[in-house]
Amino acid sequence: MDPSDLAWMLAAFALVTLMFPGLSFLYGGMLGRHQVLNTFMMVMGSLAVTIAVYVAYGHGLVMGNSVGGLGIIGNPLDHLGFRSVMKEDGAGGMMWAGFYILFAAISLALVASGAAGRMKFGAWLLFGAIWITLVYAPLAHWVFAFDGPGVTGGWMVNTLGFHDFAGGTAIHMNAGASGLALALVLGRRHVTAARPHNLPLVLLGAGMIMVGWFGFNGGTAGGANFLASYVVVTSLLAAGGGMLGFILVERLATGHSTLLGLATGLIAGLVAITPAADAVSPGGALAAGFLGSAIAAWAISWKRSHRIDDTLDVFAVHGMAGISGALFVMFFGDPAAPAGLAGVFRGGDQSLLWREPLAIAVTLVYAFGMTWIIATVMNRIVSIRITPEEEYAGIDTSLHAESAYHLAVPGLATRMNPETTIPEETASGQPQVAEPSSQKEDIR
Repeated sequence: MDPSDLAWMLAAFALVTLMFPGLSFLYGGMLGRHQVLNTFMMVMGSLAVTIAVYVAYGHGLVMGNSVGGLGIIGNPLDHLGFRSVMKEDGAGGMMWAGFYILFAAISLALVASGAAGRMKFGAWLLFGAIWITLVYAPLAHWVFAFDGPGVTGGWMVNTLGFHDFAGGTAIHMNAGASGLALALVLGRRHVTAARPHNLPLVLLGAGMIMVGWFGFNGGTAGGANFLASYVVVTSLLAAGGGMLGFILVERLATGHSTLLGLATGLIAGLVAITPAADAVSPGGALAAGFLGSAIAAWAISWKRSHRIDDTLDVFAVHGMAGISGALFVMFFGDPAAPAGLAGVFRGGDQSLLWREPLAIAVTLVYAFGMTWIIATVMNRIVSIRITPEEEYAGIDTSLHAESAYHLAVPGLATRMNPETTIPEETASGQPQVAEPSSQKEDIR
């Protein structure tokens, strides 16, 4: 790999790692203050367990020679223990292996939306290891593993010819369907809150994710080249379209535009452009982000009307926006864009009308079905959900013995908890003690 290309890939790699604390802030801010740390733990724990699985055998499942030449799953022995990437191969094998770890880990972290605030942390880590093996790895093999000399890759990209620039299927549609399945298995929370507890934290997280996305899509270009600059700019344009689309829908539906809606639209726009970043015009990127966020806004309303507790809306924001992005390529792909793919409305191959929907449908059905099976079997063997008492007490203190906003530090440096008030004194000079409230605090 050319040194300049490697330098860009290293920079993009660093940007993608920002997505993990960014997603922690985004998800944590959207929840109640008693669930912030558990959310951080689930996101960062996703990275930890994915690294272990991927180094052990996961890279072979994703990028190894397809078992039996069927294009279904790679051979886990091909890259066992990452030993195959220990030497310079001229193609950046080690760098790409690291990228694929981050792709897998962010996919699992997104699925946490379906379990937020009510799943045992140990069960989450076990679920994550199984999910990476049985759900993510096959889907990633289908779309990321290209045929090569003596190597058979995945069926979706090589046989079907499905276009997915940076993981709209294996990452976003997969995470959306999987998060929905996990939410249905776990059931609704016993305690909910009307709104997020920290909107500035939400915007901070969304901003970090946007920066990471430039590395995510730009790094997929494989080097410091025109394609990298093209997809970074189309990603930015889609993010702008996404913000405008969501707050417009909000305004029409409720009479208000909100910061939470702006941040949600930003993410939905980025999701929508992921499969299409190299295949649409700049104007098309803006439209794709706008459309994707509008569809995500509708899906959030649909979820609420059906009382589905996909706590952080991964199905709506990642699943539905990812679908819209893939369909946008099918209809509006611009042959002048780097991918050279003409959509149906631009005189493209009519077979796109069945090839693209087939890939989307298979992805959704496989991800939802396998995740539902994994979670259901685990739950029957050992309960994966915390008790109602632990939920009412707050999962941060129940599982982790920590609190995000209160530190009991003895000594001169002690500061009063801002939520604590000094009791007023009675006429006798004794502190007046308030009667305990019988109303349980509403937490999300």
